[in-house]
Amino acid sequence: MSHEITRREFIDGVLCLVAAGAASGARGADPKGTPYPPELTGFRGSREPDYRIAHAVRDGEAYSMEAYPVSEEVDYVVVGAGIGGLSAAYYLRELAPSAGVLILDNHDDFGGHARRNEFDVDGRFLIGYGGSESIEAPRSSWTPNSLHLLKELGIHLDRFHTAFHQDLYPRLGMSLGHLFRREVYGVDKLVVGDPQRDLPTDTPAPLAHSRRIEDFAQDCPLTDSQRRQLVALFKEQRDCFPGKSATEKREILSKLSYADFLVKCWGVDPPVLDMYLGRTLDLFGLSADFAQAIGAAITGYPGFQGMGFKPNADSLEPYIYHFPDGNASIARLLVRKLIPRAASGHSMEDIVTTRFAYDELDRDNAATRLRLSSTVVRLANDGTRVNVLYAGPEGIRRVSCRNVIYAGYETMLPYICGDIPQAQRQFMAGNVKAPFVYINVALRNWRAWVSRQVHAIINPTGFYCSIKLDYPVSLGTYQFAKTPDEPILVHLVHVPRAPSHLSDCRASLRAARTVLYGRTFAEFETAARDELTRALGTAGFDADRDIAAITVNRWGHGYAFDPNALAAPDAPRNLVTESRRPVGRISIAGSDAAWDAIAYAAIDEARRAVNEVLQ
Repeated sequence: MSHEITRREFIDGVLCLVAAGAASGARGADPKGTPYPPELTGFRGSREPDYRIAHAVRDGEAYSMEAYPVSEEVDYVVVGAGIGGLSAAYYLRELAPSAGVLILDNHDDFGGHARRNEFDVDGRFLIGYGGSESIEAPRSSWTPNSLHLLKELGIHLDRFHTAFHQDLYPRLGMSLGHLFRREVYGVDKLVVGDPQRDLPTDTPAPLAHSRRIEDFAQDCPLTDSQRRQLVALFKEQRDCFPGKSATEKREILSKLSYADFLVKCWGVDPPVLDMYLGRTLDLFGLSADFAQAIGAAITGYPGFQGMGFKPNADSLEPYIYHFPDGNASIARLLVRKLIPRAASGHSMEDIVTTRFAYDELDRDNAATRLRLSSTVVRLANDGTRVNVLYAGPEGIRRVSCRNVIYAGYETMLPYICGDIPQAQRQFMAGNVKAPFVYINVALRNWRAWVSRQVHAIINPTGFYCSIKLDYPVSLGTYQFAKTPDEPILVHLVHVPRAPSHLSDCRASLRAARTVLYGRTFAEFETAARDELTRALGTAGFDADRDIAAITVNRWGHGYAFDPNALAAPDAPRNLVTESRRPVGRISIAGSDAAWDAIAYAAIDEARRAVNEVLQ
C-alpha cells in the first residue's frame, strides 16, 4: 500500500493527518483554526462520536431533567439539522417571523444524510456527495409544497439540463460494466455494455452503448445453459401468473422477493441469481432476497416483460437534478436563508462554492441558531412548555421552549421521551432503516476508465455493489473534469449485510448495522483499492499512484422503508399516521415520519409538523 495514503492518525474515528494532496490541504481551516467539516476525510457521516451518547441512552444510561437548571429559553427547538429539520425551521421562521428557533444536531456538520465532501487533488477543487444524492423525479413525484420550497430557495430545475453533461461519458464511448469476481465465478472479469438500464438513470438509452443481451451473455463467465437463462430473462415473453389480473399480479409481486421471483418463475441457476442478489442494494438498500419483486418490475429489472409491467413514470425521468454535492446544496441553501451571516451569495449557482462560516451558526441573540455536536438525551412535556436536555461541547444543558419539532431518527424518540404512549412506541420500533455507506475516492486521472470504456460498474458479489465516476455537473464557477487527464471523484456504495441469512428483514438490517460499526477505515480502503484494481488494473490503473484521498460516509440508519413493503409486510395500514402523532407539545417531522427515504418527504413532513405546532 502507498505510504502517502496510509500514513494516518485517528482519534475517535476522525482523520487528523492525511497525505499531501488530500483534503486537509484544501482551502484550510476556519480562521480560528477549527476544522472545516466538508474538508475532513477518513470516517464521515455518522461517526462514533456522533452516536456514542445516543447509543448509551439506548442501552440504559439515564439523565435526570431535574438535575439541571434551565440555561436557555427559546420559542421552538428543532431536533435534527437534516433537510427535514432545516425545512421545519424555515417554515417556523416564515410563519412566525418573531419567534426564536434553536436547532440541535448530534453531528459535527449540518445536512443530515445530505452531506458534502470536499477535496483538493493536485490543486483541483473537487466536490462530492456523501449521502442524499439528487432531486429525484421532481416532475412526477415531488409535491406542490416541496417544489415551492425549492423555488423559494432559488433552485431552478431547468438549469440542471445544461449543468449536467449527459453526453460526456457517451462521447468517449463509455458504458455500464458488470464485474464478475473470482471468488464466485472463478475469474475476475469486467464485461462492458451491460444491457440492463438501472432506473432511474442519467444516461438516455440511445447514448448508453448497451450491447445486445446475446452478445453480453456470451462474454459472461457462465455455462452455455446459464447464458441461455440470462438471455431468456431479458427476451422471453413469459407470463409467470397466467389468468391473473394486473391488480392480482401486483399483489403477488408485492409479497414476493425478486430473488424468489427469479428462482421460482424463471428457474435460474445460482451464478445467474448472483448477478442480481446484490444488484438491488444501491437502489433499494436491500439484497434481492428482501427487495420486493414489484419494485424490481417498475424500475426496469428483467423478467417482467411478459406480464405487462412497465417502469413507473418517476423511474423514467432523467436522473440529472443533481448538485455537485447532491442534496447537501439544499441543506446549505436552507441554512443560508435561516442564518444569512453564515454564507455569502444568493443563487443556486454560487451555493456550490460558497464557504460557510461555521462560527456564525450559533450566535447569541440570533433569531435562528444551529448548534452542532449536541445530542438530545431527554424530552419532556411540562404543561405549556417542553424541556429539552442535551449533551453538547459545554456539557449537559437544559433548554425550555414552547414546542419541539423532532426531526431525528424516529426509533430513537421512545428512548428519550417518556411521554410516548406504549402503542405508539411499538409502531415507532418498526421503523428500522437500512445501513448505508457512500464512499468518495479522489483520483488523479480517469484514463483507465476510458481505456476500458466504462463509466459505472455493477459489482453485485463484491464489497462495493456500485462503483461509478462522479456525475458530470458544472454549476456556477465549479467545473467538472472534461478530459480523462484531470482529477475526478469515484463514488462507491457499500451496503453491509447480516453475517448469516435471517428470514426477518428488520432483524437482518439490525445485524447488518452491527457489522458496519465493526468495520475499520482500513477495510473500506483495502476494498476500494482491490476492486478498482480488479476492474481497471489491466487498463493501467495503479491504486498507489492514482488514489489521492478517500472519504467514507457511514450511515448506520440509512434508508427508511414503506411499512407495507417486504421490510414489514404485516404492518397495519395506519402505522405511519399513528407513529407520527404529536406527543403533547412535541411534533414529529423528518423523512422518518413518512417512512420514506426521499427529500421531498422530509420537506412535506416539516410543513405538516409546523402546521401542528402553530395550530
